Amino acid sequence: MAGSVRYGNEECEIFFMLHIYKSPGDIAVALAEWITRRIETVLQTQDRFTWVLTGGNSPKALYDLLASSPYKERIEWRKLHIFWGDERAVPFSDERNNARMTYRHLLDKVPVIPGQVHVMQTEGDAAESARNYEKILHGYFGTEGTSFDLVLSGMGDDGHTLSLFPGTNIIHEKDAWVSAFYLDAQQMYRISLTAPIVNRAAAVAFLTFGANKARALYEVLEGDTNIDVYPSQVIQPLSGELHWWVDEDAAAFLTKRDG
Repeated sequence: MAGSVRYGNEECEIFFMLHIYKSPGDIAVALAEWITRRIETVLQTQDRFTWVLTGGNSPKALYDLLASSPYKERIEWRKLHIFWGDERAVPFSDERNNARMTYRHLLDKVPVIPGQVHVMQTEGDAAESARNYEKILHGYFGTEGTSFDLVLSGMGDDGHTLSLFPGTNIIHEKDAWVSAFYLDAQQMYRISLTAPIVNRAAAVAFLTFGANKARALYEVLEGDTNIDVYPSQVIQPLSGELHWWVDEDAAAFLTKRDG
């Protein structure tokens, strides 16, 4: 099942597309087709497609599909410019590194141009890495207008997205496009895109599944606005599309799932 819903509160009204499928595997198939078609459509009118990838475990099945037939052949990989939404400040060799996972499940299997793949550097100072990554982004995007063609992200069971964790100052960032900070709960530095640049994207797609995400998903989509508790609420594209790809378990508490 897939549908669209609209919700609002006293502060704002946000339109988003809610795509609900029976299982994570069903989501992966539907989302792979949606992403592929979107890339095909965009490349009919421009010569590049800028895509922010997400890490963690959730997108592995999706990436495996995109790296296989028929999607591998349909996508013009040489026209893709790849970015990451966030990164743990651990070496590329570390299993927790988001870029490492993405290469293993996707990028090592498709003909992307290495110079168009922009990994967040994690070997040195995290703050310097954030500044350098922002310089790369300024080479692609101006201070106004659309940024990425697609941002793929996930949501944790605590309502975080990217490295925007509950109670962290980065949630309220208004100027910097990339920021680094020390996350006490994980005892490590995180590097992350921020809301100002993500909210200028042409499309943002959340991939979220599992019963452990159900309460947070309800609060993010239907609860009162409280970005310090549920940071995913801060992702509100200014003029682009917002899509949530979820399974039935994650959607269990939603009341507006039928539009």
